[in-house]
Amino acid sequence: MYSLLRAALLIALLCLALPARAQLVVIVNAAAGVEQLSKAQVINIFLGRNREYSNGQSAVPLDLPASSPDKALFYRNLVNKDLEQMDAYWARLVFAGNTSPPRLALSALDAVQQVSTNPGAIAYVERKDVNSSRVRIVFSVGGVNN
Repeated sequence: MYSLLRAALLIALLCLALPARAQLVVIVNAAAGVEQLSKAQVINIFLGRNREYSNGQSAVPLDLPASSPDKALFYRNLVNKDLEQMDAYWARLVFAGNTSPPRLALSALDAVQQVSTNPGAIAYVERKDVNSSRVRIVFSVGGVNN
């Protein structure tokens, strides 16, 4: 009985020690006139296939630094590619002159700031980093509106 209780306590402690999985969301400027985006629209914007919102306004995607675990999680969940595969994807497109990769934000806080001041900007950040009324969540990565 003591061993069973001890094992249950150990499992409970391990569950508490596991890092919480980031809940990533895609944000746009609240004045952009965009209420929601589909997964296909987010993919098209971030992969350079179509850099416009459905209302015709230009979309300016922002990427987090390669050192950010959120960047790897975003592309893994969005298009099932790791960062090395994404680098190869962009190298091919840039070499062919087709499009350019998303602009770089220095951090999640920088991404939120850029989106809040630029009506065309779009970025992905953890939900907990959305602290401005000047941005709107339009997509949850891995969420129900995929």
